[in-house]
Amino acid sequence: MTTSSAALFDLDGTLIDPAGGITEGIAHALQSLGLAVPSEEALAAMVGPKLSDSLLGRTEATADQVPELISIYRRWYLEHGIAKGRVYPGLLDVLADLKAQGVPLGVATQKPQGLAVTVLRAHGLDGYFQVISGSSDDETILPGQPGYLGGKKEIIAAALASTGADTAVMVGDRAQDVNGAAANGLPCIGVAWGFAEPGELASAGAATVVPDAAGLMRELTQRLGLKEPAHGAL
Repeated sequence: MTTSSAALFDLDGTLIDPAGGITEGIAHALQSLGLAVPSEEALAAMVGPKLSDSLLGRTEATADQVPELISIYRRWYLEHGIAKGRVYPGLLDVLADLKAQGVPLGVATQKPQGLAVTVLRAHGLDGYFQVISGSSDDETILPGQPGYLGGKKEIIAAALASTGADTAVMVGDRAQDVNGAAANGLPCIGVAWGFAEPGELASAGAATVVPDAAGLMRELTQRLGLKEPAHGAL
């Protein structure tokens, strides 16, 4: 079938469980520069937003330390972190059903775009998506500096434009996914298996919050006007 509506997905916490691959890497980078490592809760809250913003907002790091911290973190993440991740249960079936029904699929993530492609490829997901939209590959660019691209609003807008669809439904696990979707006039389905704090998604205005992949597919089926999913697991 053809459709004028796309489905856009956040990456970490929505499609892929980093399983410590992000938080352990951040802790490693901070320790390497002799900086205090925040609590597990604070580290988990750093999954999703742009890394430079989180380092400045949630750690003792100064702006001049951010480039080195990111460099240390990325080396560790590429060597160790990506392999720790796993696709959330049922998501492969969701993507397969959507693709089979002709729904344009895109990723809208605050992860650097090149790295997002690498992560999706490592987990066998890249072939499902015709669009992968992320932040600037130069993570040392900070807010207010020329070339900074980190806001979910802009990333979602770029993803939607690249799909060629008239509109879309966003799927994400954090408030910035909901807010970025709303800024583009799109609804956002929140997923309960990610990194949101209790009540975060509802407070941000998520259209609904689904508990599992089966609930997500039911919601997408209704909102996109699709056939019932073909996979029995859903």
